[in-house]
Amino acid sequence: MEDNVKVAERDATLEEMREIDDNLRLPAVPDQVSYPIVTDTPEARTQTPAVGQRASRPDGRLHGLGQTKYIDDMYFPGMIHAKIKRSGISKARIKSIDVSEAEKMPGVMATLIGKEIPINSFGPSYQDQPVIADEMVFHAGDAVAAVAAVTEQLAQDALEKIKIDYEPLDPVYDPIEAMKESAPQVHEGGSNIYATKVIQKGDVEQGFKDAYRIYENTFSTQMVEHVPMEPHASIADWDGNGRVTLHSSLGRITLGRADISRTLDIPINRVRIIATVVGGNFGGKNEITTEPILALLSKKTGRPVKGIYTREDEFISSTTRHPFVMDYKTGVDKDGQIVARKVRLVCDGGAYCSWSETTLGKACILSAGPYNIENLYVEAFAVYTNKTMTGAMRGFGAPQVCFAYESHMDDIAVDLGIDPLELRMRNAFHEGSASPTGQVLQSVVVKDSLEMAADRFGWEEWSK
Repeated sequence: MEDNVKVAERDATLEEMREIDDNLRLPAVPDQVSYPIVTDTPEARTQTPAVGQRASRPDGRLHGLGQTKYIDDMYFPGMIHAKIKRSGISKARIKSIDVSEAEKMPGVMATLIGKEIPINSFGPSYQDQPVIADEMVFHAGDAVAAVAAVTEQLAQDALEKIKIDYEPLDPVYDPIEAMKESAPQVHEGGSNIYATKVIQKGDVEQGFKDAYRIYENTFSTQMVEHVPMEPHASIADWDGNGRVTLHSSLGRITLGRADISRTLDIPINRVRIIATVVGGNFGGKNEITTEPILALLSKKTGRPVKGIYTREDEFISSTTRHPFVMDYKTGVDKDGQIVARKVRLVCDGGAYCSWSETTLGKACILSAGPYNIENLYVEAFAVYTNKTMTGAMRGFGAPQVCFAYESHMDDIAVDLGIDPLELRMRNAFHEGSASPTGQVLQSVVVKDSLEMAADRFGWEEWSK
């Protein structure tokens, strides 16, 4: 009996060892988890309109299950990785670039410099931005060279081997200083002021003469980085028929496709962009960044090339919200009714125009606020500086001027001893009011919104 037990224990041990051995030989792939593909639809959604009903985002389920695929989750056979060298200097002439040491490194497949870009300029308004800086750098985040290697780390290491000889030039960082004729020119041969807007309504000087009191103040805002959870990312790959496919986190692929076609100097029908799920945009992914660089590195190497911004790249190279310097002068009567307002806006566009001209126009129109003002004068300027370029961000100039004119209204209310809510109600747009540009407004609910917000907030009790 005892011998039988020993034999059984030995057989069990051998079986366990065989099972362990078999498991070790299996590929290290986790078991696939099955998820139900049929989702419940609320009955009410099939009987009534969607307005007022709870609606699920189509992509919410995949996000929640962690199955959403972003650029960094994608891989293609033979894919290599690209990194971009930044200038690190805000204004300089490039005397020479030597990539020979980087090209000698094991694992480095290709390098790229500005002279190799077929048409080295792009931009949604003006084509004033180089894909890779060639002769000049205009801000510290300018790309000056790129490397493709078998790993990200090798590509990053290779950047340190690239030697660039700069001739430093005088930069300008303050937009007010940049407007002076004596200021260094950001782009040689032209003024630092590259866009202006003016709105004039009534007689503002006469309005100030008739005013009971006049208030003046200057407000300013700062650059704001979008900081999306997913940084800028793309993958480029060519086929045998000379067509390039780009998987990209671009938010505006049609505009991007046109820019890529132009910079690569190929017909637009040879450029295909596949828009992947965007991990945050807020306006910061409205224009191309690395796509032409990756496309040319892919063409050089014959391999798919992936490029993903580091968080540092995002801060020093991608677009930001425009800083504004805003001068306000407002004349009011004894009851706080605005009789005249004069506004001067200076938009710091950074090194390149990007969407600054559009942003300037919207800021100019909205700068007076949602108030009836018979006498108004607004002048606005977009200015180059040797800083990270500014571009699209939610609001396009509206948040900056809103901060200014509402702060200005609070100052006026305090000085006149009028409740800030009441001051706004006395001046707010109503049905049929005219905007600063003469548009007759309809369905105006400014006062209704203020009343509803004040009621829910408990303004009457709080302001006592």
